[in-house]
Amino acid sequence: MSIPTGSIAPDFTLKSKQASGLVDVKLSNNFGKKNTVVLFFPLAFTSVCTKEMCDLTAGLNAYQGLGADVIGISVDSPFAQEAWAQKEKIGITLASDLNKTVIKSYNVVFPMLAGVGDTAARAAFVIDKKGVVQYSEQTPTPKDLPNFDAIKAALAKLK
Repeated sequence: MSIPTGSIAPDFTLKSKQASGLVDVKLSNNFGKKNTVVLFFPLAFTSVCTKEMCDLTAGLNAYQGLGADVIGISVDSPFAQEAWAQKEKIGITLASDLNKTVIKSYNVVFPMLAGVGDTAARAAFVIDKKGVVQYSEQTPTPKDLPNFDAIKAALAKLK
């Protein structure tokens, strides 16, 4: 079971490959400034993950309008994430948890996905400016998407 609402969100510093090179994505950089939606997804270049991230990109203005930053996290390398983002025109920040430390700290490990190894379960968290989890969801299966209406409602309460 993923970490519950009301918990202090485990901080993380992960790598993201962007045009400028490898950069650090640190959750606590948003503390005191903006709320954060953290989305865990199993693997880049898969159909459900592609749909999720492309739909999020198309609706990114709604999250920005609610004062939130969106970070997508998977166990893919930052280089694979960058290639996928370029191919699919994904506009949210993708961060690599290659060592699987963050999926463990959020308790969202999906063991042996399709026989390839442990990945992130599909999960969503809304973390407020103080670092407190205000919304927590892990989907029943990797094929199920999070409840994005509930995520937006949680963000709206924080405005």
